Amino acid sequence: MINVKIDGKKCTCEKGEYLYDVAKRNGIFIPVLCRHDGFEDRRSCCRICIVEVEINGRTKIVTSCVYPVERDCIVRTKSKKILEERKVIYALLKKRAPESDLEMPEGFDRLVSLDSGKCILCGLCVQACDSLGSGAISTVNRGTEKEVNTPYGNPSVSCIGCLSCANVCPTGAIEFKETANTRTIWNKKFKLMKCEECGKVIGTPEELNGESLCDACKKAQVAEDFRKTYTNA
Repeated sequence: MINVKIDGKKCTCEKGEYLYDVAKRNGIFIPVLCRHDGFEDRRSCCRICIVEVEINGRTKIVTSCVYPVERDCIVRTKSKKILEERKVIYALLKKRAPESDLEMPEGFDRLVSLDSGKCILCGLCVQACDSLGSGAISTVNRGTEKEVNTPYGNPSVSCIGCLSCANVCPTGAIEFKETANTRTIWNKKFKLMKCEECGKVIGTPEELNGESLCDACKKAQVAEDFRKTYTNA
């Protein structure tokens, strides 16, 4: 076991365990925007989770979500240096996505914003789509023109309208519209299906793959089938 002291709290971990996970397991909060517990892949895109690590009296700044702990160390998540560096990162992200809800630290008026947008290019939406095997969206272009989009900006034949991408977006950058019967996302309109029992909207035909009941009604149906089987036994 490796001994790690995080903000004065003594912790232990296995060799190679990521520092962010060690902190989280011990109730120590480290802010992050590009991380979701549903994905194992770590891309270190936002860099908000930087911390200061001290080993044998020497310190360095690392990105905690991809930093494997290899030896005993002291970690500071809120040191003056880290808070200052984190402010710069927040400011750059805010300028990258000026319409997002990210808070803008004071003293960075000299930075130039892009024209518009909420996307900070964290990649979570692409991960969500890939995890479903759809691959409907990806990052395209380079430099300041880099963005998340469908191929050539056209409606993707692979998109199933599940909203997984929008649900994991930390800044609300992925817009969609819904009416009582339709959902539109990535310039593609989908018909909305409703539960045959309760009438609740349960998704698009493409994502449901033949399902016709909501989770609650499916559970109720299973319980009723079990009751009938037990009664007739």
